[in-house]
Amino acid sequence: MIDIENNTSFDINTSLLNDISSSLTSKDIELLIVHNEEIQELNKQHRKIDKATDVLSFPLEFDMPNMPLGSVVISIDFVEEKSKEYGHTTEEEFSLLFIHGLLHLLGFDHEIDDGEHREKEEELIKQFDLPNSLIVRNS
Repeated sequence: MIDIENNTSFDINTSLLNDISSSLTSKDIELLIVHNEEIQELNKQHRKIDKATDVLSFPLEFDMPNMPLGSVVISIDFVEEKSKEYGHTTEEEFSLLFIHGLLHLLGFDHEIDDGEHREKEEELIKQFDLPNSLIVRNS
């Protein structure tokens, strides 16, 4: 199950997100949809980077029964900007960022791995018939 906190007016396709999530984990996930100002503050506070970003992931540090996997935070401003830039829908861009963040919660890290994150993301993109994501576009 996905617990959603939507601080924007974006209309979310929870069905697709639940399908993506359940294909990877049975754990609950917290999903926050915010604007650039809020994600910039979280990025500054938790990563010491004072700028907005598209998606942040906060995995729980321990694995206990009935505990969520962690939190994914997505900037709707980035979703809208990148969907226009790459010529696909906001729902598709949102889903791509959700996949990216969810994979981080599951331990994938494109900054240090040997392409496993990109490969898994590409597999999910094909499975859910989505356009290429940033990580796939850049590889």
